[in-house]
Amino acid sequence: MHLPFPRADQARRALAVLTAGAAALLVAACFFAPGRFSSRLDVNADHSFAFRYTGELIMIPLKEEADKAAQPFEPEDCYDEDSFEERTCTEDEIAQQKEDWAAKKGSNADAARALLGGIDPSDPEAGHELARKLSRRQGWNKVAYKGGGVFDVDYAVSGRLDHDFVFPTFEGFPMANAFVQITPRKDGAVRINAPTFGPDATSSPAAGLIPGNLSGPSKDGGPAELADGTFTIHTDGKILANNTDEGPTTDGAMQVLTWAVNPRIPAAPTALLQLEP
Repeated sequence: MHLPFPRADQARRALAVLTAGAAALLVAACFFAPGRFSSRLDVNADHSFAFRYTGELIMIPLKEEADKAAQPFEPEDCYDEDSFEERTCTEDEIAQQKEDWAAKKGSNADAARALLGGIDPSDPEAGHELARKLSRRQGWNKVAYKGGGVFDVDYAVSGRLDHDFVFPTFEGFPMANAFVQITPRKDGAVRINAPTFGPDATSSPAAGLIPGNLSGPSKDGGPAELADGTFTIHTDGKILANNTDEGPTTDGAMQVLTWAVNPRIPAAPTALLQLEP
């Protein structure tokens, strides 16, 4: 709705400022989402581990820029200030709407650049630039940009759980949402969470301030709205807790926890294991 009196103009400009700030919060809350993928985590009782993620990794700012590039400016409806009946917008009102639309796009782009290590999501080469940067890092065995914010990746790493582990991390990025988090405790217990594989990873008080598709892949579905994959944990440790549908299965000496990650997943995968003290 476009109301042609000063208070409405002031309110609209104030909302634009709030939108820019909230956009920064939301981009931080959800940089990335899984697409078609397979991910496996091996956790051994002796505290050794191996993690692998293969398939699609979706960068939300790049995806949304690609989506918005095909969306031209569309004027809002205008209404009479007395009767509130719809009327034809004046040329000045259309010009102001275009100015506000361009300013909003610029504010969102600035917020995204600040959180993407200087990468401009509106730059057609941004995806290829990020792919080159990731390819130089340990663990990223394959990074190919497919376009539309989608990367085809093969990431694998192994080591010992004497420290926290988070996937993914990106050099130069102030923060990124975690697909998988591993937190070892002093008593030998290990907590495993996969927040971005669940439906609520983008829930934030700031979300209500963001109009349109800036609030994430889906208003209700979160990053898993884009996902079609499987996450498994293989362990010879003791499983203290988990939220799989069927509980553990066996594969030789290992117990296996399996989650189907898709828009219908009811909660983010989580498990608590007991390893050797």
